[in-house]
Amino acid sequence: MRILLIHGPNLNMLGQRQPEIYGRVSMKKINELCRQKAEELGCELVIMQSNHEGFIIDFLQENFGNCDGIIINPGALTHYGLALRDALESMRVPIVEVHLSNVYAREEWRHKSVIAPIVLGQITGFGYRGYTAALQLLYDHLLDR
Repeated sequence: MRILLIHGPNLNMLGQRQPEIYGRVSMKKINELCRQKAEELGCELVIMQSNHEGFIIDFLQENFGNCDGIIINPGALTHYGLALRDALESMRVPIVEVHLSNVYAREEWRHKSVIAPIVLGQITGFGYRGYTAALQLLYDHLLDR
C-alpha cells in the first residue's frame, strides 16, 4: 500500500508560525511520526511539501496510478485551490483532508473548502495528531475495500 502525504503552503513553518493556533510541533516531527505510523502499519508513505500549487499538482501527476490514497493539508489552497482540487479528483483514490486547527471555529472565510466535496473525510482541530489519525483511518478504509 502506497500513500501520499502532502503539506501545502506555509506548513514548512509549523512550530514557528502562530504556535498558539497551529501548535509547537514542526513539520519535520509530524513527518517522523507519520513515517513511524506507516512502518507500524506496513505501508509506504511518500511525503512532500510545497508553497506552490503547481508543484503539488506536478507531484500528483507524477504519482498518478502509483498510489492507493492521499492525505493532504492544503493550507490556504483549501479555500481557493481549484486547480489542486481538479488534480486531486483526477487521482481516483481516497483522500483525507487534514487541518491542524478547527477551521470552522475560526474566520468565516476558512469555513469553505473547495477540496471537501471530493474527499473521503476531514480531520480538523486535533493538531499534529490529526495526521497520524488520518493515516490510520485511510489505511483501515483501504483494507476494507
